Amino acid sequence: MKEIVDAIGMSRSITRIAHEIIEKNKGTDNIVLVGIKTRGEFLAKRLAEKINLFEEVAVPYVGIDINYWRDDEKKKVGDIPTINVDLQGKIVIIVDDVLFSGRTIRAAMDGIMNYARPAEIHLAVLVDRGHRELPIRADYVGKNLPTSKKEIVSVKMAEIDEVDSICIE
Repeated sequence: MKEIVDAIGMSRSITRIAHEIIEKNKGTDNIVLVGIKTRGEFLAKRLAEKINLFEEVAVPYVGIDINYWRDDEKKKVGDIPTINVDLQGKIVIIVDDVLFSGRTIRAAMDGIMNYARPAEIHLAVLVDRGHRELPIRADYVGKNLPTSKKEIVSVKMAEIDEVDSICIE
């Protein structure tokens, strides 16, 4: 396993994405960050904290469990997950750690559309590794990391992995 980005580099990427979100949206009005569980939720929290630091505005963030909407499940299992933040008419920014095929993001969009009709949906990812199977692209990218399909990109976050890093194997 080779470390591509260390904790300092990851922090810089998150800071840059936070600034890009503010700039592209001309502020923070109507923005909601929706992090895909598990690491996307932690990234959404960190982005919200950075935006608050820069703009002194608390941007709402929430995690979403997208398993109900995945297309690789044979049948829907369990209750539809809930989101306790109003998404209607908002600029929803989906946050995830790695963008690969696009199928996880498609499931997240299905989940979001189940709750409300946002004004816009954007995508922020820490790593874009290519190999898309669906026409999905990120609006905010921490690092473009061209990989082969056989390689594995691993994002570690201090909240659950005790360290921040991006590795490839």
